[in-house]
Amino acid sequence: MANHKSAKKRYRQDLRRKVRNAARKSRVLTITRKLEKAIKDKDQAAANKLLPQVVSTIMRVRSKGTFKKNTASRKVSRLSKLVHRTFANS
Repeated sequence: MANHKSAKKRYRQDLRRKVRNAARKSRVLTITRKLEKAIKDKDQAAANKLLPQVVSTIMRVRSKGTFKKNTASRKVSRLSKLVHRTFANS
């Protein structure tokens, strides 16, 4: 355990941030899995409805600093590409 007063405070802050970041990442994973399930089930309406929600959630998490900019962009890009390629022929 930390010995200095400032180190103890930093430790407490880190614990709070860890819990908050875990909750945000979990929210992103949950909604991403819903989108991937819609794609797997070939449900175009659900996928088109979920994609903007997924993008919004990822970018909100990005703005809070949980994801780095390129990480968020990469996730959005890959999911968008997956949706558009899956339903391109429809």
